[in-house]
Amino acid sequence: MFAELKRMNARQVALQVLNIMTILTSALMIWKALALALNNESPIVVVLSGSMEPAFHRGDLLVLSLPKNDPIEVNDICVFKLPERPVPIVHRVIKLHDDAETGKQYLLTKGDNNPGDDRSLYDYRQMWIHQEHIVGKVRGFVPYVGMVTIMMNDYPILKYVLLGVLGLFALVQRE
Repeated sequence: MFAELKRMNARQVALQVLNIMTILTSALMIWKALALALNNESPIVVVLSGSMEPAFHRGDLLVLSLPKNDPIEVNDICVFKLPERPVPIVHRVIKLHDDAETGKQYLLTKGDNNPGDDRSLYDYRQMWIHQEHIVGKVRGFVPYVGMVTIMMNDYPILKYVLLGVLGLFALVQRE
C-alpha cells in the first residue's frame, strides 16, 4: 500500500483524500437529513437483545421518529434512555399515567419476550419513566442489517479486517 502511495504524485494523493472526505461527508449529510426529517437526534438504532421477540430480533435496524404532535400511546414501541444506563432500551409501552398537577406523562414499559414489566430496569425506587426519557417511537425496521454492528462490537478484530478489506478493494479499484 505504501509503495502505491509513493508512486502517486501529489495531485493523485489529494484526489484520493478528497474522495474519502466526500464519502464521509455524504454519510454525515444523510444522517443529519434523517435526523431532521424524523425530528430525532438518533434516527436509527440497532436491537441488541432478544427482549422484543417476536416483534424485533437481535440485529434488526430500527427507524425512529419523535413527532411533536403525536402522543405516545399504549402498545407503541419506544426506545428510551435512562440516566444510569449507557445503552438505550427498546420496549413496548404497556401503561400510561398522566399527572394532572405537573402535566407530565409517565410510562410503564415491557419487553414482549420478558415475563414482567421494566420496573426492575428503572432507577432505584422508580416506578415509571418520563416522557423526557423517550428517544423515539419505532416507525419501521430492516431485519438483521444491524448484525454487522453487533459483530464488530462483540469481535473488535472484525473492525480491522473490514478496514483492511476496504483498503485492498480501494487499491484494486484504482488499478
